[in-house]
Amino acid sequence: MGHALSITDSLSYKWIDDKDVFMLISAVREGVKYTLFQAIADKSPFSTTEWSNFLHLSERTFQRYKKEQRTFDPLHSEKILEITMVYNKGVEVFGDQANFDAWLEAKNVALGGIKPKELLDSTFGIGVLKDELTRIEHGVLA
Repeated sequence: MGHALSITDSLSYKWIDDKDVFMLISAVREGVKYTLFQAIADKSPFSTTEWSNFLHLSERTFQRYKKEQRTFDPLHSEKILEITMVYNKGVEVFGDQANFDAWLEAKNVALGGIKPKELLDSTFGIGVLKDELTRIEHGVLA
């Protein structure tokens, strides 16, 4: 996918994908700048509190990042990009953002009766969501 643009330039949910793995690795190493995170967060259905939980950062730390326009460290940057990619996949599978957002909010029997978005706080949970989205995409429902 030959984008001349670096991942930290102008990024939206639609733009991030997992086809250019080396660009993603580079972006994680450089760290996601707060302004880029804000652009991503503004397009997502998640509140600051939810992002803070997903990234295991206190809301106070989040506010400091915002005020100081800081760059997220590699671990937080990776999680931001992982969540963005699984969100992109979900919108693609469900056909639009509203349908996927509703699915993220609804308790899910296949996921043990929890809301899918509750799994976004760990890499393992994100993997479970990816697997579930693949099953839905291929019509294999539990």
